[in-house]
Amino acid sequence: MTNDPPRQQTRTPESRTIRAVLAGNPNCGKTSIFNGLTGARQRVGNYPGVTVEKREGRWTEGSFQVQMRDLPGAYSLTSYSPEERVARDELLEGDYDVVVVVIDSTTIRRSLTFALQVLQTEANVVLCLNMADEARRSGQKIDTSKLGRLLGVPVVETAAHTGEGLDSLKAAILASSLQPRRAPQPEIAAVLEDTRTIIEQDDAAALHRSQRFAITIAGILDQVTVEAARPDSRASTTRIDTVLAHRWFGLPIFLGVMYAVFWLTFTLGEAPMGWIESGVNWLGEAIDTNWPGSPDSPLLSLLVDGIIGGVGGVLVFLPNIVLLFLGLSFLEDTGYLARAAYLMDRYLSRVGLHGKSFLPLVTGFGCSIPGIMATRTIENERDRLATMFVLPLMSCGARLPIWMLVIPALFAPALRAPMMWGIYLFGILLAMILALILRGTVLKGDPTPFVLEMPPYRLPTLRSVITRMAERSWMYLRKAGTVILGISIILWALTTYPRPDSFQVDEDIAAGAQLTEQEIDGRRSAERLQFSITGRVGTAIEPFFRPLGFDWRIVTASLGAFAAKEVFVSQMSIVYALGEEGAETDLQSKLRRDFSPRLGIALMIFMLVGTPCMATVAVVRRESGSWKWAWGQFFGLTALAYVLAMTAYAIGGLV
Repeated sequence: MTNDPPRQQTRTPESRTIRAVLAGNPNCGKTSIFNGLTGARQRVGNYPGVTVEKREGRWTEGSFQVQMRDLPGAYSLTSYSPEERVARDELLEGDYDVVVVVIDSTTIRRSLTFALQVLQTEANVVLCLNMADEARRSGQKIDTSKLGRLLGVPVVETAAHTGEGLDSLKAAILASSLQPRRAPQPEIAAVLEDTRTIIEQDDAAALHRSQRFAITIAGILDQVTVEAARPDSRASTTRIDTVLAHRWFGLPIFLGVMYAVFWLTFTLGEAPMGWIESGVNWLGEAIDTNWPGSPDSPLLSLLVDGIIGGVGGVLVFLPNIVLLFLGLSFLEDTGYLARAAYLMDRYLSRVGLHGKSFLPLVTGFGCSIPGIMATRTIENERDRLATMFVLPLMSCGARLPIWMLVIPALFAPALRAPMMWGIYLFGILLAMILALILRGTVLKGDPTPFVLEMPPYRLPTLRSVITRMAERSWMYLRKAGTVILGISIILWALTTYPRPDSFQVDEDIAAGAQLTEQEIDGRRSAERLQFSITGRVGTAIEPFFRPLGFDWRIVTASLGAFAAKEVFVSQMSIVYALGEEGAETDLQSKLRRDFSPRLGIALMIFMLVGTPCMATVAVVRRESGSWKWAWGQFFGLTALAYVLAMTAYAIGGLV
């Protein structure tokens, strides 16, 4: 870091590009501002630490193009966590025309601490008082003109979720880039100069001990506060917390809420899931019936069995994906998940995890990749590694199609929601046990305290919830149309070639065996599949997985799931489409015919615990900085999955 942070250069009217950056405390609505200004659709949430890396967007204002970067949230420029260091380095060393400091208007005293530190860097600052509508409802009134004169910067009030003030903010950014920064009032300038050395030395303790700094903030607020917020402005949040965040009842309520989400996922998703399944079957039959060439054409098989069977088998579960993330988005936007983090800290700390581990773990229910990246909010390296190691045990969205295939196929309707809830809960409990072992052995160290900002409860906007749900659904569809499509074609080729020159069933017929036409077709399909590369590999390694109850079809599908977990469903669809001719038209009916609930439990445990996907391996290597942790996680969890699945299958045989 340089001793003298660079002064921001003033743009001339002839310039056409303005470089701006968004900075602020976590959960101040910074990413909502970013989305509103740039038209992007980055993830937002009523929970600190949603943004963990730099994001870039742009918009055009007249003849100017504004390039904006959204930095991770930071409480101070003397920070320790990885994502806060990203923000610090960018603000101290980045060459920006404008720095927009976003302040939560409902917690303006705390937010001003960070704003004054940014002003000390001599950046060209625009102060954005976000959530101004909430502040007004609480009775608070701020003289923004006077605040701007005291600090020497433009001040704009916004409410990002409604779009209020965004046009004024754009105008302020443009104007600030074209004129030199005004000097703050002399007494404030003196305080900013005193803090320069503290920030350059990265001495957080000294900054927090600075009484003059605290007195200055209090003095600013005394001068600009026209009306203070009512003492009872958060009374409703406090009343709700007495129930939802109760020391003893809070956790059972949270588990009940999650059970309700899973129950609704199954109940409401059943009908649209059937519609999509019928549509996929109709499309395959229509192409098969109207195919102009030979019914044995490889191209026909590729279209019907490979592409439609593989991709369609995954698309069937889109309604469940939509409903699950609709529920999770609603819970996050209300601020309830922050309470869940508070409730879980008592249990996480007992097994060596940090309270900040909760957000990455919850994010892992959507996808392990952003969950692992979200561990950057954890300051302690041992806490980060422990969280990163156990995070794949959170049942990600990619596993949901597997659960939606196996649970309805092998378990009675009354057991479906409990089984879904149970596999998620099993992953959480197993993660806590494994974390306890890690923090007591290879990652042994002293625990660090947990401090969490508890946001007020907010009623989510319909736009926010629908946008989040649509984004997750689109990611699922895009993956089905790209990754899953490509893998399905490869798996079709591996399950189709090489082709046998003769069939054992023909020899049996020649020897006098009496078989129906349907039985003959089924035997030929099975022999053709077992002769393929997939059949040979699956048959070769099937004995190793036999203690788990897996046959060669499940084995090969499990291997394919290393590329992406949803591929398990695609592979099973392709194997059954190519391997038999039967009366059942849907995959669940075929699984119900061939397998038992005992096998279903073993399979779910193995797919939950074992073989993290290749993208997870890659991101763990990047975030941990070592292949040792990446491959240690992969082989360690896979070995654990094998033992647990084998145990479950053996116990099931005794019942």
